[in-house]
Amino acid sequence: MGIIAKQSIKGALANYLGVLIGAVTTFFVVTDLLTQEEIGLTRVMVDAAMLFAGLAQLGTNASILRFYPRFRTAENPELRDHGFFGWTLLLPAVGFTLIALLFFIFRDNIVDYYAEEAPLLVDYAYLLLPLTLFVLYMTVFETNASVLLHIALPKFVREVVVRVLNLAAYLLYGYGVVGLDVFVVMFCSSYAVAAAVDFVYLLSLGRISFRPDWHFVGRALGREVGVYTLFMTATVLAGNVKLFNSIFIAKESLAAAGVYTIACYIANVVEIPYRSLGAIASPIISAAVSEGNMREVNGLGQRVSLHQLLVACMLLFFIWINLEPLFAVIPNGADYVGGMGVVLVLGMANVLNSTLSIATNILNFSKHFAFSLLFISLLTAAAIGLNVWLIPLLGVTGSACATLGAYVVYYVPLLTLLWRRMGVTLFSRKQGTVVLLTLGLFALNGLWGWAVSPLFNLLGSGLWVVVLQAVVRTAVFAVVAVVAVRRMNVSAEVNSLLAKIPFLPKR
Repeated sequence: MGIIAKQSIKGALANYLGVLIGAVTTFFVVTDLLTQEEIGLTRVMVDAAMLFAGLAQLGTNASILRFYPRFRTAENPELRDHGFFGWTLLLPAVGFTLIALLFFIFRDNIVDYYAEEAPLLVDYAYLLLPLTLFVLYMTVFETNASVLLHIALPKFVREVVVRVLNLAAYLLYGYGVVGLDVFVVMFCSSYAVAAAVDFVYLLSLGRISFRPDWHFVGRALGREVGVYTLFMTATVLAGNVKLFNSIFIAKESLAAAGVYTIACYIANVVEIPYRSLGAIASPIISAAVSEGNMREVNGLGQRVSLHQLLVACMLLFFIWINLEPLFAVIPNGADYVGGMGVVLVLGMANVLNSTLSIATNILNFSKHFAFSLLFISLLTAAAIGLNVWLIPLLGVTGSACATLGAYVVYYVPLLTLLWRRMGVTLFSRKQGTVVLLTLGLFALNGLWGWAVSPLFNLLGSGLWVVVLQAVVRTAVFAVVAVVAVRRMNVSAEVNSLLAKIPFLPKR
């Protein structure tokens, strides 16, 4: 087994283990031991730090992936990749300095903005810059490890180690071993530990150098890196648009941000499958675009979009029908029931985004990539504007609506451009079939609530009845969904996979 396969398998295992730890921590520890305000505090701090870090990178992560092959000196290890690692430390340092200066300049404005409704955030604002620095270099170190084909350990650190350290902080604070001040410092320090572990791991590989090779980088290469870096600094906002949500919600209250945190964690499950599907499809689409094979791009784009739509819609439906039972099971679940609307609307936004995300890749691989700056500007402006407008009107659900609206503003012109300039469309009749199937399942679930739920209520009102109905309903609708997908012939590939399940009847 090659190193890429080994690293991919180990990285996937770390990801799934991290999801398991995160789910247990979020649903059964955080909701039990922390107040809504404290949950909101941790969420807003991390989201703000990730947004600041994304801007402070100055496109470094994308530049590492794009330019490392030109610095690589595998045939002469003593050259240490012409000091490439030193460059990846220098650019983020410049970006962080700029972010820090802006933070200090506008610090009073930030304090005034949150002072009334989120005083707890103001109390710990001094930790935002250190947290940003930790998140920034943790990400940079991960990307360096990735191009060196040693991503498994950094992936494990991000997905597992950070979550375990956070869990330890939650438990120590929740059971009164440490106070709030120490808890927040411990929470932020978990990212410092992660960055330190990644750094030591990179040193152990014996490939990195802290000295940039100034002679190797000529004027032409320097200009190319600079232009690309500035471009990617702007595009980083596209992937971080949802980070605005908690930051604006905190203006209303940290308790609302806490409700949003739990709801967002649930809704984000919808996007998980695209991480693998998109990673597999992107190199193939890149090659097809470079060869000018628009028929292949069109066909692959439609297949990726169709299958992601199918998986995302099914995930959203089964999350929705189990949402009330989930809130009934988790500690203090009644405090977070108000986030059900967020789960549904944000889940719809995630369905839309994961279904159409491949369009962004197609554009970026094409000669029209510069248009992405315009579309990302629209996305960012829409996200900020809609959050400011809708949160006071609709609360946390307004923030989810803002995300959905921002994605519509982003994808309509993007898809129009692909169709007009490249003759590429992601839409097909099969997608309409998936939408109709999903709406039918939601309608049947409404019928279940009217006709079947009262029968379970005759058994009593205990928690075991809620769980029993959830299990039965999930099983029934799983069978209905599988049979419908096969009979409606939504996808030959999906039908081929379903045909391998032993107990399913043959068509």
